[in-house]
Amino acid sequence: MRFWFACLLGFWCLLASAQPLVLKDDRGNSHALKAPPQRIVSLLPSLTEAVAALGGAPKLVGVDRWSNWPAPALASLPRLGGLDDVQIETIARLKPDVVLASVASRSLDRLEALGFTVIRLRSESHADVRRTLGLVAQLLGQPEAGERLWGEVQQRIQAAQARVPAGLRGQSVYFEIGGGPYAAGRSSFIGETLTLLGLQNVVTPELGPFPKLNPEFVVRARPGVVMGVAKEAAGYGARPGWSSMPALQLQRVCAFPSEVYEMLIRPGPRLGEGAEVVAACLERLR
Repeated sequence: MRFWFACLLGFWCLLASAQPLVLKDDRGNSHALKAPPQRIVSLLPSLTEAVAALGGAPKLVGVDRWSNWPAPALASLPRLGGLDDVQIETIARLKPDVVLASVASRSLDRLEALGFTVIRLRSESHADVRRTLGLVAQLLGQPEAGERLWGEVQQRIQAAQARVPAGLRGQSVYFEIGGGPYAAGRSSFIGETLTLLGLQNVVTPELGPFPKLNPEFVVRARPGVVMGVAKEAAGYGARPGWSSMPALQLQRVCAFPSEVYEMLIRPGPRLGEGAEVVAACLERLR
């Protein structure tokens, strides 16, 4: 009896393991994989970070040119271009089981035509990050890990909330993308973090997550706090009209070093750490 029970149990386990993994990406395409992939190409830094944070770094066989965290795990991997100049032939030679990419990638149709599985994901909001972590966790064969990691991100954001000085809660803020004229709007993952920290984004929701702004927009908005990358912040005072803004007059500028700024503008598993960095800057401004 025990023998037959063991055989039956083994049969059902084998049957379960043989079930294909079916995932739907953010373009609405369904992908069926026979098993968790062993060879992964990631073509977006935030997706690379998601794979690594969920323990899948050893399965990465290639990444985009901008992926740089975690550095030791990526040091020897081939670089495969960016959004518009993906190295299709090189990726094909790597024979990945799956390719992770942004929905904005415009040069991957040929790769799909060659028979490769390309999962395209959106990365604009906190909800996008949560969904991506869950999908990548499923892809790696550990579906519960995604929600667990998202819980850790939320805990760090909550800890950052408690650190924001009372005197800066409700302050208007402008978060610049690169050297402008793009900015992080309220509906972006950066904007959502700023809102959670009690700040009022001058870029209103109807402008979208990452709008291109008229140079006079920020001057008219008169933000009380300005945030951006340090190499650009040094020249804020020389921009037309900026010296009259409350943020510059009161020296309320968060100028982040490039490596820190990169973390802040990536919608991945380091969102919580990013919130803590912003909170630390607000503490210094106090």
